[in-house]
Amino acid sequence: MRRGAPQDQELVGPGAPGRGSRGSPPSSGPVVPVLVFPPDLVFRADQRSGPRQLLTLYNPTGTALRFRVLCTAPAKYTVFDAEGYVKPQSCIDIVIRHVAPVPSHYDVQDRFRIELSEEGTEGRVVGRKDITSVLRAPAYPLELQGHSEPTPNPGPPVWTGLTPARHLQENAPQQLATSSFLLFLLAGVISVAFLLLPLQDELGSQLPQVLHVSLGQKLVAAYVLGLLTMVLLRT
Repeated sequence: MRRGAPQDQELVGPGAPGRGSRGSPPSSGPVVPVLVFPPDLVFRADQRSGPRQLLTLYNPTGTALRFRVLCTAPAKYTVFDAEGYVKPQSCIDIVIRHVAPVPSHYDVQDRFRIELSEEGTEGRVVGRKDITSVLRAPAYPLELQGHSEPTPNPGPPVWTGLTPARHLQENAPQQLATSSFLLFLLAGVISVAFLLLPLQDELGSQLPQVLHVSLGQKLVAAYVLGLLTMVLLRT
C-alpha cells in the first residue's frame, strides 16, 4: 500500500483493539447527510484531563439509524460508544480520546469516518463522512510545564503610597471607637434627661406640660441607661 493512503480500521470500545474493515460504498437508494460537529478534531497535548474531544452526531431522518466510527490509526485513540443507534430527529455525543500524545504524533493528521446504515445486522450504508484529526503540541515545552514563568525584578520598593495607606488602616479602629463612645454618651445624656423630667400627673412643676413624661418613658430611659452602663464597664 502506497504511503498517504492508509487503510480504514474500525475503532471499537474503550481499550479494545480495532479490527480491520473496509467500508463498502453506500448502496443505491436515498443518501442520508451525515451531520457531525465539529467538522475537524483538534487535540491538545497539554490538556489536564488528557487530549479528548466531543463529537456530536445528528440524525435528521424520521427513522433510527445505526452508526459506526472508523479510524486510520485505531491504536492512537479510544472511542466511547464507537457504534450504536441514533434515534430519529435526535443527536448523540461520541467521546474520542487520544491515548498516545507523544511528540512523534504532533501535527500528524489521522482520519475518522462516520458511517450511517439502516437498522439490522445487514443494513445498507446510507451515508458516510470523513473528518480529520490532529494532535497539537503543548503551548509550552514539557520541561517547563508545572513551573511558573520567571518574573522580572520589580526593583526597589516604592514606599510613598504605602505609608498613607498603613496610617489610615491603623487609625480606622480609633476613629470607630471614638464615634461609638460619642454615640453612647449622647444616648446616656438623653436617658438621664428623661429620668429628670417630671411625670405627667406631677403637680407644682414649673416646666411646661409638653416636657412632662410618662412612667413608661422613664422606665425605657432607665433600661437604656442600664445597658449603656454595662457596655461601658465591659469595655
